[in-house]
Amino acid sequence: MRLEVDIRKTLRSRDRTFVLEASFSSQDDLTVIFGASGSGKSLTIQSIAGLVRPDSGRIAVGGELLFDDSQGVNLPTRERKMGYLFQDYALFPHLSVQENIAYPLKKTWYLGLSSGQRQEVAEIMAAFELTHLAGSYPSELSGGQRQRVALARALIKKPSILLLDEPFSALDSMLRHRMRMELLEIRQKFAVPLVVITHDPADVEVFADTLVEFENGKIKEVSRRKKNNSGQG
Repeated sequence: MRLEVDIRKTLRSRDRTFVLEASFSSQDDLTVIFGASGSGKSLTIQSIAGLVRPDSGRIAVGGELLFDDSQGVNLPTRERKMGYLFQDYALFPHLSVQENIAYPLKKTWYLGLSSGQRQEVAEIMAAFELTHLAGSYPSELSGGQRQRVALARALIKKPSILLLDEPFSALDSMLRHRMRMELLEIRQKFAVPLVVITHDPADVEVFADTLVEFENGKIKEVSRRKKNNSGQG
């Protein structure tokens, strides 16, 4: 899956101006965007997902043009075929595990799921070992369980790429290693490319086939670090 990003975005507040100038590409299925907080990582993947509109530039994934200001192209988020895992997982507190996972399949809030869609939900809950928690609510789950629910919800519509914003920052140190290994297994099982943003060097060691380093809104370096644990040939 080739990812191509060449964008610029200026954010202004009363006493500060932040300029993002991000230009990089990756042809690997495991890409890590690494840098300190405030360096432009989240703004970049929000732009890839369509949650933020760059001021100018171009974004393409797998040969499909998602954004190009010169051509007037800016696909809506819902048409970009992406899964997005927010840093805090963004689960709906009033919905059960099963309902959270099923939510992306509903076109409107009042429509129920078809029998085929219910089967899809059951299958992905089983794949993530969440079947026994189907009726539980987010407040009743551990950090690792909440992450698996969020991942299942992100993958239920079979996205072409999965974007993860600091996916392990909410977990304690003992759980992080286990969840990193689980995420690698999930990537292989669902055959979905990952873009992971992080400020943790341990995530770089596990996930970075392509490493994109940010510093103060600009690309410091792009390097390839082929690893044996990514499941790539």
